[in-house]
Amino acid sequence: MPPYRIELRSDTQTTPTEEMREAMAQAVVGDDLGGEDPTVRDLEALAAEIFDKESGLFVTSGTMGNLVSLLTLSQRGDTLLVDPESHVTLAEAGGFAALAGCSVIPIQTPGWLTPEDIEPHIGPVTTHSLNPAIIWTENTHNRRGGVAWGPAVMRELADLAQRHGLRIHIDGARIFNAAAALDVPVSDLAAGADTVQFCLSKGLGAPFGSMIVGSRAVIERARRTRQLVGGGMRQAGVMAAAGLIALRDSPGRLADDHRRARQLGDVIDDLPGLRLVSPVYTNLIFVTWDPDVLDLDVFVDEAAKRGVGVGGARGDVFRLVTHHQVSDTDIDEATDVLAAAADAAALVSARA
Repeated sequence: MPPYRIELRSDTQTTPTEEMREAMAQAVVGDDLGGEDPTVRDLEALAAEIFDKESGLFVTSGTMGNLVSLLTLSQRGDTLLVDPESHVTLAEAGGFAALAGCSVIPIQTPGWLTPEDIEPHIGPVTTHSLNPAIIWTENTHNRRGGVAWGPAVMRELADLAQRHGLRIHIDGARIFNAAAALDVPVSDLAAGADTVQFCLSKGLGAPFGSMIVGSRAVIERARRTRQLVGGGMRQAGVMAAAGLIALRDSPGRLADDHRRARQLGDVIDDLPGLRLVSPVYTNLIFVTWDPDVLDLDVFVDEAAKRGVGVGGARGDVFRLVTHHQVSDTDIDEATDVLAAAADAAALVSARA
């Protein structure tokens, strides 16, 4: 049984649907390492088609997808142009440095890079200088409120990359959420990128896996890179079968997740001691609290006692996330629970 009746800690906490379980049980499989698993091949082909890319590659996780993409596009000593609060710099165990031998040029952004942000950091490469090589983007941005950026930004970055001989990677863990928020095809958000990684196991609701899409030549190299980091799989169609259902069926219902997140965010913003850090753009709700008014540990514990899972603190922010296993009825219940938890967590001085 899931630990919470209503799970708001993350969209990674979803469990396989009955349709996914049935598909996994009935999957036709083969040796994926030899390219012989028909279900994996179907998933890779569908991902490539949706993104208007030539080829796709199934990997175990978003972290592996980002690492494989980086190792495929870079050489040791290359530098990433990246927002310092991107997932690759904060939450992937330093793989960009430890495994790829790359450094970063941190560029503070509101959630998306622009040519104006990047160009000052591109200059002649000398014997002493860094070697800017990859524009590393994140859509939606995991630490900037789940903000989505659109096709115009991508076109400008692609033009910049072409002028300066740079490559572009999109960490698109929740890029389908971005497409839903902007009401554009996901392929429009990926045009011009050398590689795109997206998660099947976040907003799309599969229990496992991520995809990389790109040109046929890049994905052929990435397939070898995946093996280098131990990502070769055998009868992986068992897992790909659930991913096929998620990729086929989930994008069309993401707008409901966003609507529910906005509804929940409006309620939270009115609770004493709690405040939204940013508008609710997609399915991510980022909240800060006043420690003179509310004890966050008590708030989280009280919500848990009432069956609602709330993400713990990340610095001075915590996060709630909606997904396909949170219904309208769940949101109504969760708002009552969070109000009661906030009341229980109110400090004595705040009550006076």
